[in-house]
Amino acid sequence: MKNHRKVVAAGESILDILFRNGQPVAAVPGGSSFNSIISVGRAGVPCTFVGYNGADIVGRNTVGFLRENGVDTEHFHLREGEKSAVSLAFIGENKDASYLFYNEPPQVSADSTLPQMSRGDVVLFGSYFAVCEGMRPLITEMLGQAASQNAIVYYDVNFRSNHKGEREALLPAILQNLRQSTIVRGSADDFEVLFSSRDARVIYNMYISQHCPFFICTAGAEAIFVCTPGGIHEFQAPPVQDIVSTVGAGDSFNAGFACALIWDNIMPEDLPGLSRDDWQRLVMTACDFAGQTCRSTENYIKHYEKHPDNPDSFGTRTDPECPR
Repeated sequence: MKNHRKVVAAGESILDILFRNGQPVAAVPGGSSFNSIISVGRAGVPCTFVGYNGADIVGRNTVGFLRENGVDTEHFHLREGEKSAVSLAFIGENKDASYLFYNEPPQVSADSTLPQMSRGDVVLFGSYFAVCEGMRPLITEMLGQAASQNAIVYYDVNFRSNHKGEREALLPAILQNLRQSTIVRGSADDFEVLFSSRDARVIYNMYISQHCPFFICTAGAEAIFVCTPGGIHEFQAPPVQDIVSTVGAGDSFNAGFACALIWDNIMPEDLPGLSRDDWQRLVMTACDFAGQTCRSTENYIKHYEKHPDNPDSFGTRTDPECPR
């Protein structure tokens, strides 16, 4: 029977201009949750994106890009009189990126809308968009709807050093997001800025577990920790060859995890009973997505050659080197 669950993502939309050795090499639509939803759409999973852009050429091109990649745009709005956001991403020798952002603080407007959610849908959200004052009314409403419909809420904290000075002001919203999430994911870099620790066990026991039972901590090519009330699982991230850029890798990890939840037909009530092998299967699919993105100048996975309706058919890809 066909699976009718979907992924709903909410976040900012930014035109990312990538530089290498001081020269622009690519310009791609980006934004944390935006990157995730493009990967979800390319994987053939039903999805929709909640957000906005300016009613300019960047915004119009972004709408077309979403639709071309299988993402529903009913809840993505173009705002008259507002310029679309732009970021400059400078790729360093280690393939990581530093950013300059040119955008206005996110704000809810009268045209902001949310999709109807259903039981088992996966809601992806995070980064500054999820905690800034301007977007809190929309985020609060979205999380309330997700709870009422028994959706899986996946929160990527994504707290970067450029917002370190706002930590105290943003912490109440971050904690509220933790309390309303089913799964929390973040990088060791995020938590070093936020909680002055990179130790997944310390972070979970001291800051996460009392708010959310399921926690995933990543650290690039290092170990991935999945922390649950039943125990902590450690997995080694698969090696990735021929890395071009790490921009969007974490976002694609989130997309892969969301897709795996749907492909494996895991509902919210199933999470407490998952075994180590179950978590490993979810994490490895997420790593697969991240690895594909690292080998591209884009912020998302490549298109799949076939779109599976069940996990048993998952595996035929345009990039055969990606580990399963």
